[in-house]
Amino acid sequence: MMDLLEKLAKENSIELSKDKIEKFEIYLYMLLKWNKAYNLTSIRKKEEIIVKHFLDSLTLVKLFEAKGIDLSGKKVADFGTGAGFPGVPLKIYYQDKIDLYLIESITKKCIFLEMLSKELKLKYTVLCKRAEDIQEKFDIVVSRATGKTFEVLKIGKNLLKEGGIIVIMKGKEVEEELRPFTTSMSFKGLPERKFILIQKDGKAQ
Repeated sequence: MMDLLEKLAKENSIELSKDKIEKFEIYLYMLLKWNKAYNLTSIRKKEEIIVKHFLDSLTLVKLFEAKGIDLSGKKVADFGTGAGFPGVPLKIYYQDKIDLYLIESITKKCIFLEMLSKELKLKYTVLCKRAEDIQEKFDIVVSRATGKTFEVLKIGKNLLKEGGIIVIMKGKEVEEELRPFTTSMSFKGLPERKFILIQKDGKAQ
């Protein structure tokens, strides 16, 4: 099953080492196991988890490359992370280069994320509270499928350091006002993906 992830990643010029593939395999096993009892994600088929969760999350790697954004040493927050998307795939990919924080208000999902950290032997911080209640500031904030774009922007920008960047992953529909801040990218095996990038000083990337 991991052959599919390796193949699709390679087709999209995303290099995954053997160690990273093994971590994604553990992630898949954990997600399938916990999903039976805790309903962490509505996507339940292995192939769909690999494509719609793992590969889709990794598209951010190509976005950061395209925009020349270096994540080394950066504090990265994923809010409304749910079962860890896109934050945990980014941590698997970047490893110790990033300091990852997962923001999730639902306790059962937080417990899963804590257990996942141990199984993957990856260090990240789970903030089990509403994003609105977090005082800490981050260099980069990412969010995927967490609600209405302007609400996500409002909350996300409050989490940013001055000059920090928020990235919202969207499907086809993007509000007219946000089009100047939107980057469309195509990936093999996925529908067209749109990214909204806004810097805290208001500049489009």
